[in-house]
Amino acid sequence: MTVWYTADTHFGHENIIPFCDRPFRSVSHMDSALIENMWKVVKPEDTLWIIGDFAFGPAAKDVAWLEMIFGQLPGAKNHLVVGNHDGELTQLLPWDSVTQLTEVEDNGKSNVLCHYPMITWNGARKGALQIFGHVHNNWLGSRNAVNAGVDVWDYMPVTLADLERRARKLPINKHWVDVEQRAAAD
Repeated sequence: MTVWYTADTHFGHENIIPFCDRPFRSVSHMDSALIENMWKVVKPEDTLWIIGDFAFGPAAKDVAWLEMIFGQLPGAKNHLVVGNHDGELTQLLPWDSVTQLTEVEDNGKSNVLCHYPMITWNGARKGALQIFGHVHNNWLGSRNAVNAGVDVWDYMPVTLADLERRARKLPINKHWVDVEQRAAAD
C-alpha cells in the first residue's frame, strides 16, 4: 500500500485555469485530466490525501456533482485536510477522515498535513515534513515544508519519497531560526 498526497485540485473551478495558468481547454477537461492522472498512480489498495481545496465554484454547491467527482477517486481510503474552499457539502462527502490538520505516519515517519504552509509544527525539530497546498504555483516550499499542490507536480499525486526528494533541493526557510532557535543550534 502506498500513501499519495495532492492539494488544490479545485474540481469544477473554471477560473483556476487562467489564475494558475493550467493547460486545460475547459473545466471538464481539467477535471477529467486530474482524475485520470490520479488513476495512473493510485492503486485500489492505496491511500489518497487531498490537502485542501477539493472543489470550488458553482458546481461545488451541487451535491450530486460532488458525489460524482468523489466517486471517481481511486484508492481504498480517501482523506480530506480541509482547505479554505472546502465547504460543508465537500466536508460531508464519505471521506475516511476530515481534519483541519493531521499527523500521518508514512514509511516510518510522522509528517504534518495542513492546507496552509506553517512556520513550525510538531516534530519539525526531528525532521518531520509539513505537507501543504494553498499557494498553488507561487511557492514550492522549503527544506522541511513542501507544497503538494497539483500546480507544482504536473497535476499528479505524489509520494512521500517525491516530497522528500524535492525538499532536499529547496532552501532552508529564512524564518526557521526565528521560531526554532534551539533546532538551528543543534
